[in-house]
Amino acid sequence: MLRPKFLLLAVAFAVTGCAAPSQHNDPFERGNRFMFKVNVQFDNYLLKPVAKGYLYVPSPVRQSVRNFLDNLASPVTLVNDIFQVQGHRASTTALRFGINSTVGLFGLFDPAKSLGLEKHDEDFGQTMAVWGVPEGPYLFTPIYGPSSPREFSGWIMDWTFDPMTHQDDWHLENAIGRYAIDGVDARASALTVLDEIERSSVDFYATVRSLYQQNRASELANGVTNIDDLPDLDELDDLDDF
Repeated sequence: MLRPKFLLLAVAFAVTGCAAPSQHNDPFERGNRFMFKVNVQFDNYLLKPVAKGYLYVPSPVRQSVRNFLDNLASPVTLVNDIFQVQGHRASTTALRFGINSTVGLFGLFDPAKSLGLEKHDEDFGQTMAVWGVPEGPYLFTPIYGPSSPREFSGWIMDWTFDPMTHQDDWHLENAIGRYAIDGVDARASALTVLDEIERSSVDFYATVRSLYQQNRASELANGVTNIDDLPDLDELDDLDDF
């Protein structure tokens, strides 16, 4: 499901890193840079201050919020696991959802993890990539951040797959609230690392673009990454030359 990718890039970098230079694929760079600046201002004046305040919420509560949001996204992941003919991953997702929705009290806790059922994410953008749909040019979109025509179209499809969308008492404000909490939680988790990336970058836009493209490539490979290739933060300046 949707997460503000712009705000999660720092976490993605810390977890998966990048193994090789990415291609720009950025024919709309001028417009993308403008939108990037707009998003940075939105982050500086609204999202970042709220995220800092969110850190005052006790860590166990924040973890339960994250668990709950992840559990809500499980049906979408399951649908995409099936579309990608990933039988083992689909079984894992289904078991996780069943266990965490019951024993885990509607997803507030993650007992499935202690049973060896690790969480993973899949989206329809990844599914379309498996089906051979071209990615299209790099886009930096309002609020959502780094994307591409394939990924943005995939997000729309994921929205339709989400059971929450089809509830009789579903309201737009409920969805906005859900994604707002998701965004604040994601931004809070990335505060320190994203600040370090910005300080270390000669060209913050180019660094974010490179991190996004390489992290997305890792996601499309289901997280297959050589740990020896993970860069240090001191190497971030080199990304600006890609």
